[in-house]
Amino acid sequence: MIELPEGAYKFYVYILTNKSRTVLYTGVTNHLHRRLHQHQSKTNPNSFTAKYNIEFLVYYEKFGWIQQAIEREKEIKDLSRMKKLDLIRTQNPNLDFYNHLFQQQS
Repeated sequence: MIELPEGAYKFYVYILTNKSRTVLYTGVTNHLHRRLHQHQSKTNPNSFTAKYNIEFLVYYEKFGWIQQAIEREKEIKDLSRMKKLDLIRTQNPNLDFYNHLFQQQS
């Protein structure tokens, strides 16, 4: 088995919301830019995020290993809405949209 140093991979746990910030969605991905594009373009029109127009990034964490990211995603999903908002505000006090941070560079 080959051991790779921490950070050899990039996985993200992220929280999205809708324009009015009334709905929260937590997910995990290895490519945040692509995943945001999928949410914005409603790649799966029957999904929860498409139904509620959830496409605005308000929070993310980066991990070197998928197991860590999945565990953190589960922890966040188990939080109450109030605790999720408290978590988001530790990084993003105004619940600003962070999508521009992951736009494709020309």
